[in-house]
Amino acid sequence: MSDPDNPKSVPAAAVREASGAMLQKQLYAIFTTPTDGLGQVFANLDAHLAFQMQLEQDGIMFAAGPLWSDDEQEWQGEGMVVVRAATRADAIAIAERDPMHKAGARSFTVRPWMINEGSMTVRLDFSTQTFAVN
Repeated sequence: MSDPDNPKSVPAAAVREASGAMLQKQLYAIFTTPTDGLGQVFANLDAHLAFQMQLEQDGIMFAAGPLWSDDEQEWQGEGMVVVRAATRADAIAIAERDPMHKAGARSFTVRPWMINEGSMTVRLDFSTQTFAVN
């Protein structure tokens, strides 16, 4: 029997209502994991990165990159890709098109992610044609 004073989950609508004044930008996080070591990951890396760059150019990708080991010293082939999609099913379809997943080098899971809090600063210096993202 669940404890009504300490629930293990609440409806998404309740979270949206509670954070109604916040951004509430719905994105989808694709967590990708090697299926059998790093050999196939490296064999498909160039095609994967080209796919990622196309997602970026098409305005689909929000952010992506490797996930380090907990001690921040190694990469075990895991990654995360955050995409803009209308639905979780659309995000899954995007992940299925990734050459890494098509080749079976990695498997993936997709989780809906709503951005409420945070900030981003972009500095663009015209004279040096440089930029910084913080």
